[in-house]
Amino acid sequence: MTVLVEAGRALAAEAARYAAMGWMRGTSGNLSVTLERDPLRLAVTASGLDKGELAEDDVVVVDEAGAAVSAGVPSAEAGLHARIAAVAGAGAVVHVHALAPVLAAQRWPGGVPLRDLEMLKGFGRAAHDDLVTVPVIGNGQDMRVLGDAFERTYRADTPALIVARHGVYVWGADLRQARHRLECLEWLLRFAVGTSIDGAERGL
Repeated sequence: MTVLVEAGRALAAEAARYAAMGWMRGTSGNLSVTLERDPLRLAVTASGLDKGELAEDDVVVVDEAGAAVSAGVPSAEAGLHARIAAVAGAGAVVHVHALAPVLAAQRWPGGVPLRDLEMLKGFGRAAHDDLVTVPVIGNGQDMRVLGDAFERTYRADTPALIVARHGVYVWGADLRQARHRLECLEWLLRFAVGTSIDGAERGL
């Protein structure tokens, strides 16, 4: 089995998982794995396909700018995947349209604060006495602009980025670690939004 076929199978399986969770509705969202570092090459899910029905060959290899270097059309957001892989050293990047991150970014546009929650350990941070601020950047269609905004807000100990009114990017050494971090972060953000609403209703 070639490296690309193996990557395609793994990406298809992860995409189906997220689609079943309602985090990749329609053709939304995209995933990538890093194939090479020098030169940087990523396998990215192809554009315009139902993420719950991907096959192992529904991937496109892109370069450090997110441009295709193999057949097919990559996600329009491949350039941001490539920037994250280059800057953060990520082995995998997952981008989904879960609702909680978008609501959290609407509530805290300068960054979403999290602390003193056990689930933070699953996100790679301490459960107590560790303020985690998940960066939020504005949405746009130019991945170079979004990439620059990502670099300005990037912290090595916070493997996530929320794009306002859009979705969330989470990364890790591989797809499994990225998935675990995403699942934990989504829970944390749902908690933050839920308790914020409850507090507002109580006048706190």
